[in-house]
Amino acid sequence: APFFVHGSHDRDAVPAGRIGLEINAGEAFGTGHHETTTGCLHMMVRHLKQLTPRNPADIGCGTGVLAIALARLTRQPVLASDIDPIAVRTTLANARANRVGSLVNTVTATGFAHNLIRQKAPFDLILANILADPLRRLAPDFRQHLNSGGYLILSGLLKEQEKAVATAMRLQGFFMIDRLTIGEWTTLRFQG
Repeated sequence: APFFVHGSHDRDAVPAGRIGLEINAGEAFGTGHHETTTGCLHMMVRHLKQLTPRNPADIGCGTGVLAIALARLTRQPVLASDIDPIAVRTTLANARANRVGSLVNTVTATGFAHNLIRQKAPFDLILANILADPLRRLAPDFRQHLNSGGYLILSGLLKEQEKAVATAMRLQGFFMIDRLTIGEWTTLRFQG
């Protein structure tokens, strides 16, 4: 991926030709260096070579890495949500630090349970880097909130959890079109 994820202390260390993403975790979950985040960033770049989403969402945004990267690359508004209000505040602060504060809309929500999420749906791309069990539980919600032909990029799952997550998505009519494994972790892309 063309990104270099760093904290504010490494602002001057961004290599030439890379896009710096300044991510300060504070009390929120995720520094942007985990294999699942890397997998999602790579998958996002692959996706953007084919399509530019007009109405994307990052469900379970953590510190906002994926939403911020998407906003930086597409200059499109991104809806970012997390169950943790600290994560949502951190995402907003990180979005501002990366000069995309006006493009990243944040809400505190469990899954898709928020009026703003329902109003903005259907999405044409949903990113969710959470865990395998919540991904499986959210499968019907992904179906309900994604437009026909839209895409999901999912991670937070170990290689051995891939089959269970893929089955849950297939039962909702999603087709796996791409996968990427880094270490023990897998990132999957589906089309609905």
